[in-house]
Amino acid sequence: MKLTRRAGRRGLELAAGLALGGLALLARRRPLDLRGRVVLITGGSRGLGLVLARRFAAAGARLALIARDPLALDRAAAELRAGGAEALPLPCDVRVRDQVEDAVRRVVLAFGRLDVLVNGAGVIQVGPLEHMTPADFEDAMAVHAFGPLHTTLAALPHLRASGAGRVVNITSIGGKVAVPHLLPYTASKFAAVGLSDGLRVELRRQGIRVTTVCPGLMRTGSAPNALFKGRHRAEHAWFALGAALPLVSIDADRAAARIVRACRRGDARLIITPQAKAAALLNELAPGLVTTLLSVVNRLLPRPAPGHSPETHPGHDSASFVAPSWLTRLADRASEENNELAGQR
Repeated sequence: MKLTRRAGRRGLELAAGLALGGLALLARRRPLDLRGRVVLITGGSRGLGLVLARRFAAAGARLALIARDPLALDRAAAELRAGGAEALPLPCDVRVRDQVEDAVRRVVLAFGRLDVLVNGAGVIQVGPLEHMTPADFEDAMAVHAFGPLHTTLAALPHLRASGAGRVVNITSIGGKVAVPHLLPYTASKFAAVGLSDGLRVELRRQGIRVTTVCPGLMRTGSAPNALFKGRHRAEHAWFALGAALPLVSIDADRAAARIVRACRRGDARLIITPQAKAAALLNELAPGLVTTLLSVVNRLLPRPAPGHSPETHPGHDSASFVAPSWLTRLADRASEENNELAGQR
């Protein structure tokens, strides 16, 4: 009897081991070949979206770019075409569902298919809570949560038909750790992380792989187009410095290479930069400690301006002796290279 029980246990252990091995083999699918695949990138006219477009183009993908600014879109598409890529620019506001559905129809009409959706459109409002309005939160949610929802729902039939559909949602470490003076941004990015993770679970059975990307600070050159409130020059200075210093930020092209690789493999999640990984882990293990540390950071940031005006200033109107300067040189160069200055000259 004992021998029979022991044999039964060993049989169960062997079966469990074989099942786990089978699951591991299923998870390690062959990376997706991007040659000839159609990739739709929202926010593809500048910054990380444009850098990703270059990387996908280098892998042989055909591109459709969505953004609100027609001038920036045309410049981005012209650059990609000059490098030999197919690039279709589509002016579209991801906050408006009808526009998104029309843009996806036009992509499929032009290319005959859609294989990869990259949700990269974003807006950044920087400043203390006292200067933020409900409209700031609504706009951030519309872009970072409802924008990806609109595009994903519109793209789903075509991603299913692809047989190897991919959705890549560019969220942020701000969707894992609440960063002070970025409350509309971080609240909406938390929503984006939840949406992306939920889509991954529900779409897996349809053969669609969803990757949640949580980048840390990147040198995309985004500061000229970020929005600043309160003491806007001081807010712009700390934001630009954080996005420029090589010890705390990563080169956008290196980040894009990792994102494209994660997309091809169908990875579940990608957190970029060691600092971002450490912050996310620490926030899970010791949220009280993280709150204390970020409260100290909050005290070091600019205080609210008198009157708590809701007035907003773009980064290109918030220059100071700190930014742009030699301290932000790497980020300023990225602004030039990644089309962040379109329409400002």
